[in-house]
Amino acid sequence: MFPDDIDVLARRVVETAVARGLMIATAESCTGGLVAGALTAVPGSSAALDRGFVTYSNTAKCEMLGVAADLIEAHGAVSEPVARAMAEGGVNRSAATVSVAVTGVAGPGGGSDEKPIGLVHFAAFGPSGLIHAEHRFGDLGREGIRLESVRVALRLLLDRIGG
Repeated sequence: MFPDDIDVLARRVVETAVARGLMIATAESCTGGLVAGALTAVPGSSAALDRGFVTYSNTAKCEMLGVAADLIEAHGAVSEPVARAMAEGGVNRSAATVSVAVTGVAGPGGGSDEKPIGLVHFAAFGPSGLIHAEHRFGDLGREGIRLESVRVALRLLLDRIGG
């Protein structure tokens, strides 16, 4: 279902999380659950994945992850502060010890000069702290941006779980 490199990354995340006794949550917007999908494609992933939050709307981000509405209003859904709040909410609203969040503009519409198509904010939160990454993939097409986002999210998870 996923390209081989994503399958390999997902397997490493699951194996490392299981070995360290860590549970994972995903908090996804523009990827629509693809990160959780990549993880659940790995046999035995139930020992490492607690849940995935697909929070495509701003209301879902607020209700499911506890992201403050005024934070979204001030910075927009595609922003570092919102990605950070999503990652923290992923842990706080689950049984997970580590989470990854993804929010961005996958296109083909919705981009602006300030937030162009291909802009994606990531955050990962866990015992070793909170990290943020911003990527500007450019207009790789909707599928391309989403798959690149899955790759980055899985690498951030590996970083947080010590893989």
